[in-house]
Amino acid sequence: MASNVSGTRHHRAGWEAESPWATSWTAAAAVLMTFGGIMAVLQGIAAIAKDDVFVTTQNFTYEFSLTGWGWVHLILGALITATGLALFTGATWARVVGIALAGLSMIANFLWLPYQPVWSIVLIVIAGFIIWALCAPRRESRESRA
Repeated sequence: MASNVSGTRHHRAGWEAESPWATSWTAAAAVLMTFGGIMAVLQGIAAIAKDDVFVTTQNFTYEFSLTGWGWVHLILGALITATGLALFTGATWARVVGIALAGLSMIANFLWLPYQPVWSIVLIVIAGFIIWALCAPRRESRESRA
């Protein structure tokens, strides 16, 4: 029985994670994106309906109408949900788009702080985790490079 003494690695076809942990984190990011996207859609619907759940403060730097923020969260939430579902297929484009959408979500939730401070901070932290999980190191096999 031959052993691999030279230090070279044998890889499967296609891309694979540097470790099984990276694959698990990507799956976790897909779940969080799907759930977070659905929650953003519901948050957007509530804001468009001018629900009494939201606090409207006067004269803050990033003042924007509640209905406008509702549409932003509705559209962003729909895109995040679709991308989160696409991550389950292992599509590379979904990882790239997921990173961009998570960054946009961080910005939107930062600007949303006056309306829902605790929920916004939670979503900013989750978006940061999603970015970290989707940027986990990957390697391509030699067969896929040829």
